[in-house]
This record gives sequence, structure tokens and C-alpha cells, in this order.
Amino acid sequence: MQTTQTYRAYFIILCLFLFAAFLVNLSLGSVSIPLDEVIKGIFGGNASKETWNYIIIDYRLPKAITAVLAGGGLAVSGLLMQTLFRNPLAGPFVLGLSSGASLGVALLILGAGAFGGFLGTALVSEWSLVIASAVGSFLVLLAVLMVTFRVKDTMAILIIGLMFGSVTAAVVAVLSYFSNAEKLQQYIFWSFGSLGNQSWQGILILSCCTFLGLLIAVISSKSLNALLLGENYAKSMGLHIKRTTFLIIIATSVLAGSITAFAGPIAFVGLAVPHIARQFFKTSNHLVLIPAVLIFGSLLMLICDTIAQLPFSEYTLPINAITSLIGAPVVIWLLVRKRKLLF
Repeated sequence: MQTTQTYRAYFIILCLFLFAAFLVNLSLGSVSIPLDEVIKGIFGGNASKETWNYIIIDYRLPKAITAVLAGGGLAVSGLLMQTLFRNPLAGPFVLGLSSGASLGVALLILGAGAFGGFLGTALVSEWSLVIASAVGSFLVLLAVLMVTFRVKDTMAILIIGLMFGSVTAAVVAVLSYFSNAEKLQQYIFWSFGSLGNQSWQGILILSCCTFLGLLIAVISSKSLNALLLGENYAKSMGLHIKRTTFLIIIATSVLAGSITAFAGPIAFVGLAVPHIARQFFKTSNHLVLIPAVLIFGSLLMLICDTIAQLPFSEYTLPINAITSLIGAPVVIWLLVRKRKLLF
């Protein structure tokens, strides 16, 4: 039985690892910057070289903050979905939010060619992609919420969410089939996911959305604990199932939808990180699990992004590929070593 002191020690160690990973992420890349210069650049001073200062403040720092927000937000939304549906294979995108975002971006990118010229270029800009992704996720969310008020069984909501995802994925496939090679390549690059090229204004919006989703998740922690014991038990404790389901879906949608809008669809993190956290924090108390999953998700995303940017090389690998290549073997090893899935 783990005590509060054990949890506190784990959190301190995780925060230290997170801080170290953050600094290493800022240090490594196509241009290697010494750690002491990184610290000078981000804590009020100036790096020795002006180019280093520009790289740290204008490129790597926004990317590292985006990695922290995306990893933590996706991990928490995955935990919420696994608890709501009591399914260890549920992730943040089981409600079809990622597919809705992909449909919005596909309609914009693959349909923009029809306008051509200046208008076609203006449509496919940084903010237009964010807005299209957010609108696509929001429309799918509305459809899921409408179903939530009509269906009592949470498993039925899960299945309907998967069906929404299948329908939107089919529409994207049709659009891709009829698009030209240039637009199709642009859409594929978006689907790889990217943590870079974020403006400070975009990071502020993403931070607000992530904070809102986390706040709803923390407020719902007691309800999540009750749901683990089954809906009948939760009802006997006076829990309003539909209202709780509504809040959990809203929190997941705000987290996963905003992250997908700014960073693209990033797979695996939301599915795997809750299981990694449960291996260390042997508890079902979401007041402990939510911050643990938040830190683990941020740490994993920073590590994956550091590897993806291929230190000392000018190439950058898709973050989606790295999260799966690095994370999947870790989860398999943990589960085999523990011989059971803690859920």
C-alpha cells in the first residue's frame, strides 16, 4: 500500500525529470546549444550568441511548451475516456474528435484548390487550419452530445463515437482520392502531427483550453472514482450519471480538440500514458492519477520530440511515428514485467 509520502516522493522525482527533459529538449537539435546557454536564454539573461538566443526563444521554447501541453492534455483525456467507458483500450479520440478535425482540415486543404490563386493560398494558412480543425472537432462533439442525452448506456456512446469516426474517415478517404498530389501531400504532412511553428498567441490559446479541460477533470475526480465501481453503485451514491458523462466528454473534447487543432492528430500518448502511470502509482484515486498522468504525458512527449528532431541533424521525423515507436515497447515491457494490467 503506497502512502502519501511515497506519492510525494514520486511527484518530486517526476518533476525533476520533467525539468531536465525540458532543458535537454531546448539544448538539442540541428544546432547544439550548451545547457548553461539555454538557462541564460530562458531565465532573463541572454545567450552568448544572438543566433542561439533567437533559436531558443522564438523556436525551441514555443515547441517545448507545446509538447508539455499536448502530452499532458492528451494523457489526461485518455485517462478520462478509459474511466468513463471502463475500457483500457479507450483513448482521447474514441469519440471521433480526431476524425472530425481531420475532416475539417481535409475539406479546407483538398477543397482549397478549387479556388486557386490568392484565395486558395489564403484559405490554407496557419490559423485557417487551426479553425478548420477546431470546427470539425466541435461538430462531431455536438453530434456526440446529442446522442449522450438520448442514450443511457455509456458503451453505446463509445460505439456511436467510433461510428462517427469511421464516417468522417471515409469522407476524408474520398476527398483524398479525388485530390491532386500537391494538396494530398500537404494534408498528409498535417496528419503526421507537428509541435513546431507555434506562435505565442497560439500557445496562449492552447494553454487556456488545456487549463479549462484540466480544471473540469479535477472537479470531476470524485465522480470518476465512483464510476470505477460501476454505474449502479455510482447512482446509489447520488451521482447524476448523465451530467457526469456530459462533463467528462466536454473535458476530453476541450483537451483533445484544442491539441489536435494546434498540433495535429498525435496518436498513442492518450492510450498508453495512463497505463504507465498506473504501474507506478498503484491507486484508483483520480486526485492522484490526474496529476501523475499529466506529468508522465508531458515527459513522454518531450522525450519523443527530442528524438524526433534528430539532434545534430537538419532532419525532423514525424512526432506521430516517434510516440508509437518509443512508447509502445515501453508499455509492453511494463505490462509483461507486471504480468497484469492495472485498471
